[in-house]
Amino acid sequence: MSIIVQKFGGTSVANPERIQAAANIAIKTFNQGHQVVIVVSAMSGETNKLIKLCEEMMPSPELREYDSIVSTGEQVTSGLMSLSLINLGFKAKSYSGHQVKIETDNAHSKARIVNIEDTNLKKDLKNGFIAVVAGFQGVDKEGNITTLGRGGSDTTAVALAAALKAEECQIYTDVDGIYTTDPRVVPEAKKIKSINFEEMLEMASLGSKVLQTRSVEFAGKYKVKLRVLSSFSPNNEGTEINFEEKKNMEDPIISGIAFNRDEAEVNILGVPDMPGIAYQILGPIAEAKIDVDVIIQNLGQDGLTDFTFTVQKNDLKKTLKILNEKVKDHIKAREVKGDDKIAKLSIIGVGMRSHVGVASKMFRTLAEEGVNISTISTSEIKISVILEEKSLDKAVNALHKAFDLDKI
Repeated sequence: MSIIVQKFGGTSVANPERIQAAANIAIKTFNQGHQVVIVVSAMSGETNKLIKLCEEMMPSPELREYDSIVSTGEQVTSGLMSLSLINLGFKAKSYSGHQVKIETDNAHSKARIVNIEDTNLKKDLKNGFIAVVAGFQGVDKEGNITTLGRGGSDTTAVALAAALKAEECQIYTDVDGIYTTDPRVVPEAKKIKSINFEEMLEMASLGSKVLQTRSVEFAGKYKVKLRVLSSFSPNNEGTEINFEEKKNMEDPIISGIAFNRDEAEVNILGVPDMPGIAYQILGPIAEAKIDVDVIIQNLGQDGLTDFTFTVQKNDLKKTLKILNEKVKDHIKAREVKGDDKIAKLSIIGVGMRSHVGVASKMFRTLAEEGVNISTISTSEIKISVILEEKSLDKAVNALHKAFDLDKI
């Protein structure tokens, strides 16, 4: 008897009616002969309410107490889901993270899973129970409640699927799969039936909001088969995320286009071109726990160079303050500039490995649309560019058409 892990996000459990609908999806799977583990998020909006309460008590909450409070949203949902299943005549039991037990390190608010003790879960599954696990949380070796950070419930689901050697981990959201790009920007965007793990990881890290990067990384590490579905249209097959290389010559070169409007560009001009300069610039940024994305250092001329990188938009002011106060004079840079009117656009596809001319086609298309590019970054299966935010929608639509993604 195979195990299926089903994760339901906040919009899928937003109220008693949605919880009931999610319970019916799980029951259908159970009646097909599978053992079922449900992982739930907090009801939509609940976590934000709990965070606000914490901040009203203490502007920068003590993180141990913060985790104890914000983890309760998922515990409420898991209890309600169990009640719904029991009321329909099925055996069900809810678990918090420490009842499972999901062991983590002690990095409160962004803990990482180190081990899952699955004995109790396996025993209850064998005895015919549907297990309902509160996502997003665990417990450290001292017995303190921890939370896993953004996308934590997805990570819980994938980690449980790996520990239990589940046949599949199904992520139920408010969209019916992974699309070639955001349908709100490109109405012709198509749902992808199947996507390679590497492509999904790139899409998640480059701005696609359907799955969090951390859960995709976990799935890749433990070879967990993922499927993204909608709890609002449960008969839809969704999108399968697999580990197969594309072999068909007819498969598209590009699988999708991702973008992120939440980025800002930082330019440090007139930087001495010498060994260690990148560390002198980025070291203080890292110490401030600011994530840096695209990094470009121009070719030096006359002993000077320019250094460019991107950060999250809400980190721009803090980044500029650090550079102006701690870095600029120390390295004798000429000027520090920031621009929050930019966006990052990326095309992704494992087909790039075996096809030439993808970059030139991308740049030609953008040139024909009059879109100016400030920065280019590449990897084996993606090309990212930084452009003006006002040009983003036009660029995405043009590239979607140029690479025939509307014909998938």
